[in-house]
Amino acid sequence: MFVDIAKISIKAGDGGDGAVAFHREKYVASGGPDGGDGGRGGNIVFIADTNLSTLADFRYKRKYAAKKGENGRGGRCNGKKAEDLIIRVPKGTVVREVESGRILADISDDKPVIVAKGGKGGWGNIHFATPTRQTPRFAKPGMPGEAYEVQLELKLLADVGIVGFPNVGKSTFISVVSEAKPIIADYHFTTITPVLGVVRMGEESSFVMADIPGLIEGAHDGHGLGHQFLRHVERCRLLVHIVDVSGSEGRDPKQDFETINNELKSFNPELAKRPMIVAGNKCDLTDDETVENFKNYIEEQGYKFFPIMAAISYQVEPLLKEIQEQLSKLPPITRYEAEPAPVIPEEEIEKQKVTVIKHDDIYFVEADWLLRILRTINFDDSESLQYFQRVLINSGVIDALKEAGINEGDTVSMYDIEFDFVE
Repeated sequence: MFVDIAKISIKAGDGGDGAVAFHREKYVASGGPDGGDGGRGGNIVFIADTNLSTLADFRYKRKYAAKKGENGRGGRCNGKKAEDLIIRVPKGTVVREVESGRILADISDDKPVIVAKGGKGGWGNIHFATPTRQTPRFAKPGMPGEAYEVQLELKLLADVGIVGFPNVGKSTFISVVSEAKPIIADYHFTTITPVLGVVRMGEESSFVMADIPGLIEGAHDGHGLGHQFLRHVERCRLLVHIVDVSGSEGRDPKQDFETINNELKSFNPELAKRPMIVAGNKCDLTDDETVENFKNYIEEQGYKFFPIMAAISYQVEPLLKEIQEQLSKLPPITRYEAEPAPVIPEEEIEKQKVTVIKHDDIYFVEADWLLRILRTINFDDSESLQYFQRVLINSGVIDALKEAGINEGDTVSMYDIEFDFVE
């Protein structure tokens, strides 16, 4: 079964907790703190697997969680970091956060991509020893790992997308020019999954072509099968629009051409700007005058036209050469860049639940919602720091610190950052 969209939950491992321990050895008085740090939690890593062509496996398993890092131990022993959880997907899979809709990763090459980072391990009490605090009896807990509900969208990596109404000869064409073996029959929706084929134009020249099935009028609204597969056209650098010029299905070829173009535009306006070549198939089933009339109509709209008979490979070679020439001038296949976490508008930040725990002169701030804020802060940028300061004021963190009795110069510890409190 071809499945090109799936929704799953991913959770990176939490960091291990830092240890509270003190050195104990015969003849060594007051050995001091020696609690080790916790280990890092496991990342969620996505890897493209060329042996996969569908997201069907994700219909049966929907929750993926990496392991927690080990806790620190005495003797300055740090906890072991947890292993990453590897999730294998077909090449061309786009990982999108459900809540915000932002793209987290585009798995389009062989490079592993960390989509959810494991939490950092907490510091052991050895880090909190100072000349005035020689026996710290506290340590930091590990940070939670990132968690997302994500949607996986498979968008085929093809240079050329073949579009057109059902039964115009798209599958026949791709079977003739490549080694792809789609099912071919004389009825609509014979092809119910996209078909990829590699077209070889010489020893060191080739391109990938995709047959996009099921396009009919209203496809972008869910009619036919086209709404399931239109996303696979989005990466294509060039479109080949195959039209039945004979009208053997009782339709007007010109109307067919306009209908499919409107569907592409309705689904994604950018597709209307994509370079396109028009191939008029089944020329043997009509007269030369009809073919010439349709050719003039296409060329008036600025497209190149090639009359072909796909079933017998008639005039297919000139079309392939034109495709190759146009591809040589076009940019590479579209790759989607990961989008940064959105900055929460200040007007949406209200008083939030905050927990402040004091150990000696260190004030530990705990609030789950702060983690989302911290991921958007660039501590090397002055404007970002000013935004963070306003967030602490508007959300009630500063008030909570004052209620806990904080003084000027005391240390504030907030997950993996520390700073001195200043009025």
